[in-house]
Amino acid sequence: MKVTGVETCVLTVPTQKPIALEFAHHKLVIAQIATDEGITGLGYSLAFGGGGAEAIKVYLDTRLAPLVIGQDPLFVERLWERMFRGDRGIKRQGVAAYAISALDIGLWDIAGKAARLPLYKLWGAVTDRVTAYGSGGWPAYGIDDLIGEAQRYAKLGCRYYKMKIHHPDPRENRKRVEAVRRALGDDVRMMVDANQKLDVLGARRQAAMLEDFDLVWFEEPVLADDLAACAEVAQSIRIPVATGENNYTRFEFRDLLERRAARYLMPDVCRANGFSETLKIGHLAAAHQVAVSPHVVHELSLHIVGALSNGFLVEFIDWTPPDLFEGLPPCEDGHFRIPDRPGHGVALARGAIEKYRTG
Repeated sequence: MKVTGVETCVLTVPTQKPIALEFAHHKLVIAQIATDEGITGLGYSLAFGGGGAEAIKVYLDTRLAPLVIGQDPLFVERLWERMFRGDRGIKRQGVAAYAISALDIGLWDIAGKAARLPLYKLWGAVTDRVTAYGSGGWPAYGIDDLIGEAQRYAKLGCRYYKMKIHHPDPRENRKRVEAVRRALGDDVRMMVDANQKLDVLGARRQAAMLEDFDLVWFEEPVLADDLAACAEVAQSIRIPVATGENNYTRFEFRDLLERRAARYLMPDVCRANGFSETLKIGHLAAAHQVAVSPHVVHELSLHIVGALSNGFLVEFIDWTPPDLFEGLPPCEDGHFRIPDRPGHGVALARGAIEKYRTG
């Protein structure tokens, strides 16, 4: 089998309220991989809020696609190494990692289809049913928006909800967390996410004000680049730390693990160089008895969690319109059943490219 072509585009997809209060749209960088045997693969990277999508596409088209065209798509690992090592003049993070991810996801989609297996079974399944947590709670939300979103996820059976704590005054963050806690009751556990907005002292102070809520985790308390600071926070607060959505390779995650900087790792399959590298990160975490809860794109992350003994939760942000994808599993009783279709099981809906394409 040979790759005969890679077609790419950028889709700009409007969001709905309440997430539209924070992000008017998201962008997807799509890579459709064709082969000489008629098997096709769909890969994509989510540019949250749209930032950088066009640059990702250009890098994919000009630097990466030529490395896979004419190659056997079933040699996924060899092609991953070729892409990762193929451009030493560009730091292998950010734009480059998003672009590698889109192609790697598409290559694995082909491999699963050729084997007639869903990816989580191809990799060695642990479970076909994964628990989800509702995610949102952005700072642009008013209290009614915040509580309404949390309760909507609870009605879908989600027993976990994550919200943002972005206010510069930690007392205001506590008030918002307390309001949601009261609204949800004791049946739903909560997480908070600082999105790198604090330093070590600020994270300690904020954590001390939230300890009594029995939070599952405190996410990205400091800059993702500063692994030492994250470790200092993790070892000095009473709430478990989660991080990883802005880390890109097994080497960064190795350093997080060796520093004991987190109890939950959150690689993003669209940022962490695709399925290939995310699986390595997951197995590395297992050797340290650390749980993995991937960041966003739950429809792809399901296969990662389904193949890891240390997989924990998938992040459910309910933003996709019904005419974007086919094959998305519904959230039922707070869980997703992993699709049993070959590959990753997700396809673009008929007309989605025509409707949403902007590049």
